[in-house]
Amino acid sequence: MSSDEQRLHELGYAQELARSMSAFSNFAVSFTIISVLSGCLTLYGFGMNTGGPALITWGWPLVGVMTLFVGLAMAEVCSSYPTAGGLYYWAAKLAPSHGPAWSWFTGWFNFLGQVAVTAGVDFGAASFSNALLDLQFGFAATPAHTIMLFGIVLLVHGLLNTFGVKLASFLSNVSVWWHILGVLVIVGALVVVPSKHQSASFVFTHFTNNTGWHSSLYVGLLGLLLAQYTFTGYDASAHMTEETHDAARSGPRGIVMSILVSLVAGWILLVGITFAIQNYDGALASKTGVPPAQIFIDALGATGGKLLLLVAIGAQFFCGMSSVTANSRMIYAFSRDGALPGSQLWHRINKRTKTPTNAVWLAAGGAFLLGLPYLWNATAYAAVTSIAVIGLYIAYVLPVILRLLQGDRFQRGPWHLGRWSKPVGVIAVGWTLVISVLFMLPTTSPVTAENFNYTPLAVLLVLGFAGTWWLVSARKWFTGPKVQGTAEELAAIEHELEF
Repeated sequence: MSSDEQRLHELGYAQELARSMSAFSNFAVSFTIISVLSGCLTLYGFGMNTGGPALITWGWPLVGVMTLFVGLAMAEVCSSYPTAGGLYYWAAKLAPSHGPAWSWFTGWFNFLGQVAVTAGVDFGAASFSNALLDLQFGFAATPAHTIMLFGIVLLVHGLLNTFGVKLASFLSNVSVWWHILGVLVIVGALVVVPSKHQSASFVFTHFTNNTGWHSSLYVGLLGLLLAQYTFTGYDASAHMTEETHDAARSGPRGIVMSILVSLVAGWILLVGITFAIQNYDGALASKTGVPPAQIFIDALGATGGKLLLLVAIGAQFFCGMSSVTANSRMIYAFSRDGALPGSQLWHRINKRTKTPTNAVWLAAGGAFLLGLPYLWNATAYAAVTSIAVIGLYIAYVLPVILRLLQGDRFQRGPWHLGRWSKPVGVIAVGWTLVISVLFMLPTTSPVTAENFNYTPLAVLLVLGFAGTWWLVSARKWFTGPKVQGTAEELAAIEHELEF
């Protein structure tokens, strides 16, 4: 038995999933889900209206550094408990009392955030694909067409994730190089080809407010969503630890390195695109509904613009693929402990591929439902991204709060922060409180049925459902993460999966 399997047994679980991922592959999954070519580009138009170049340029490093504090605090806990359940398992083990309740609500917020990230990423891929199809074949960028493409993208990601973790791991590895080379190609082309560029004062200081709100401070804070939505999903490294070698070190490093590399690559990308803007208002008014596509075309011509759009769509496809992978592992683990309706169905493992196939389809189906309001709500995409940020960051920070309460009683893993644990944790908690309030606020004025930010409704719906179920029923039977059995019973489970 390897040290990874031994530690998993100590945490109470059998080695049901195939442990075939390297440390690089673990990092690659989180880096792919952060995906600077997805988050930065799909919300770039939102940023152009909400703060403009100044917020796009300076919001990114500010949010990136604050996110690094959250990631460091999470990484330390991940090293102690390298299991697919991740956040909700950590909450159960760290809580001084009422562990099952902490675990229950952490898990439900994580579930909400994961589904919303999948929806946001694949909706972005559908929007960019629709823009390319419109430019090339005249396939109009209408809400109905975008939703149809959204469903197709989710279907493909569901199918690819049923073939086993080796394929998902390989595609994640390819994705790292696609993202890095993609950023270099896009920025390089936008630097070399256009005959004119914006001034440095425009890129670093120009402020734009097309929201209808009169407070520049309020609008500037709202503009941070572009960066904060992109910096989500890095808990994937924790959810993949049961499939990763040397998980107690590889998982934490995957979390931290994915944030650091994305911080550098994303800033280069955003600055490069902003310098290359030829017609600001024209990009915002683009009939494709995707301002970066218009920026590419204005700067490089139709053919060059379409090629850069293709690079971005490829990155978004990889991102959605990894998002479904991580989401399904969280669903698998949460169902393993009986916390989702129909848990027996979602926890089932495909013996041939050793992947939770049913959980994959729940992840894809849930994401599709979350994106459907776009058919009648023009700001639905911003709402989905806000839901992803709030759902995930609440789940991220609850174990960090509990780790702070543990103090010196916390049993560190091989990767830890030493004496920096407390200050890092305090900053992480403070930042999460700020963004959780901020991204529930209305983004445009006056507020109407068409532009209403339904983030608070989605968060309250999940909180209400999970809270009611907890009070009425779950508190009587949900005891937190279940131990699957004795060493002999765990071995029997593993033996059965081999046949």
